[in-house]
Amino acid sequence: MATGGRVLHHLHRLLPDPRNAVVIVGFAAAGTRARDLVDGVPALKMFGEYIPVRAEVADVPYFSAYADAGQIIDWLRGAPPPHTTYLVHGEESAAATLRDRIDHELGWTSVVPKPGKAVLVR
Repeated sequence: MATGGRVLHHLHRLLPDPRNAVVIVGFAAAGTRARDLVDGVPALKMFGEYIPVRAEVADVPYFSAYADAGQIIDWLRGAPPPHTTYLVHGEESAAATLRDRIDHELGWTSVVPKPGKAVLVR
């Protein structure tokens, strides 16, 4: 997602040079630097400055270490039903779809909290 860590230093150094290529592998969520690169932004803000994107950016969206919704449901079937299932990762529409599947297929209460919302987990 290119939201923090060493990758930012690499991008800072590599993006301005058109001789370089940056490959975005896997899903790039909306609102992240990775998505911005895939969408072709001309500059990316890092460390308080805008870095020009002159490097080639390649998108390889289908490599992923993440499970799909069916695999998540199958994995959850092996767990005891919780009081509430909170879905806190992924894009809002995809999380809402998974919430509905959990509710329908498992009969569990499932919630997608709004950004910044705090929940008490016991």
